Amino acid sequence: MWRQATGSYSSVPPYHPPALYPELAFCEGVTLDLSNEVYASVRSLFSLLDYDSVHRGSAKWNPLAWLIKPGDTVFVKPNLIAERHVNSDEWVDLITHGAVMRALIDYVFLALQGKGRIQVADAPQTDSNITVLRKKIGIDAIQGFYRQKVGFEIEFLDLREEYWESKDGIVTKKHKLDGDPLGTMRFDLGAASYFAEIDQLRRRYYGAFYDVDETNRHHGNGVHEYLMARSPLAADVFISVPKMKTHKKVGVTLNLKGLVGIAGDKNYLPHYALGSPDENGDQFPARKAATVLENAVVGKAKRFLARGIPLAVYVSRKTKPLLYRVFGGPDEVVRAGNWWGNDTCWRMALDLNQLLLYANPDGTFRPVPKRYFSVVDGIIGMEGNGPVAGTPRPAGLLLGGENPSAVDVVTATIMGFDYRKLPLLHRSFDTGRFAIAQGDPADTQVLSNWAPFNGRVDQIGFEDTLAFKPHFGWTGRVELDPKMQPALVSS
Repeated sequence: MWRQATGSYSSVPPYHPPALYPELAFCEGVTLDLSNEVYASVRSLFSLLDYDSVHRGSAKWNPLAWLIKPGDTVFVKPNLIAERHVNSDEWVDLITHGAVMRALIDYVFLALQGKGRIQVADAPQTDSNITVLRKKIGIDAIQGFYRQKVGFEIEFLDLREEYWESKDGIVTKKHKLDGDPLGTMRFDLGAASYFAEIDQLRRRYYGAFYDVDETNRHHGNGVHEYLMARSPLAADVFISVPKMKTHKKVGVTLNLKGLVGIAGDKNYLPHYALGSPDENGDQFPARKAATVLENAVVGKAKRFLARGIPLAVYVSRKTKPLLYRVFGGPDEVVRAGNWWGNDTCWRMALDLNQLLLYANPDGTFRPVPKRYFSVVDGIIGMEGNGPVAGTPRPAGLLLGGENPSAVDVVTATIMGFDYRKLPLLHRSFDTGRFAIAQGDPADTQVLSNWAPFNGRVDQIGFEDTLAFKPHFGWTGRVELDPKMQPALVSS
């Protein structure tokens, strides 16, 4: 983990380095960006991790050579969920910043030695504007630099197959998109799915769209299917570049949760189980007259919306504000699985991680996991009602590592959260056919230029963390106990 002096980014695409570092001969002649502290921080992170220490400081330094070989296809996946917050035009705490991506891309290119492919890709929310997202992260300028300076094409892929127009929070129209140029592949994890252990509960799941029946056709009776984009599975190396944020359904969204962005169809993805725990669900914390009525009214409306009936769209748009006044708004009432008792979403996210690491684009499975690396953009994170309605939290942090689970455990701890209280994190260390992580998460070692964060993760005390505010549905249920060392806190 590297902590830089300030919690700020360069604002000048294509985010050139602040100095002409000896290993970056292909950057000779560019106008240096003296404000780009992030670039220097990425470089310092690699040095801290002791990558290619033999050549450090020389023109031969190649910190990602252990990961990437000339001729490889490298898939770089940022978090590009949306171009703006739900309630404002803010975005720097919402999505991965282009300055982090540019520095990573430069060192990927260095490792490739000009031979291979670099793909930057994600599947934003279906109603997000990709043109605006491209502008905000500066990807066009980065592509232009590479094209003009070294004759190399940085590919940018929007993995979505549909773009949805929405008005007043209701989907009004769908547009077909090209999606992944390699197409999609369906996988059934079956008994290896994290849902298999609760199949006997026969829960009814809600996915990403109004069509509940579609989601449940893919999950139940021992079947657990996902439609995956092929490009990330076909790539030789996967580099995850998530944003450090809280999340309403799983507690935190970092590497593990971020893989929703490589699913080919998000309605295959269970987000919560209908009903309350009393009804065998996790949509609401408790069964009340109001929740029963809400499900009856809203559930019927969604069935009409799933059929695309124009009158249903119009009526839903006009009545949604009234329903919020009656049942409470999304920032004040826990619904849709947005609380610590969500037993669904973390399972889906871990299933996606199994598929990324072990699935092949032809539908088969490999015996060893894909080559993987991640850098978490925590220069400005998000706390509170994440992932799209929280508040900015300048932290000045970059965290990197070779396993998604270990990196997420360390990041969550530094945010002030107890990974033992987050099933998404501690269950990712389960052993099994498609193991995501090995060993005991408490043994994870942290290297940092910030003294309190050198050593084992379970030695980090609450007083040294950033004490991020959780989503209101998680308040009081996920934080590290300030009176105890994390290693002594039970789940």
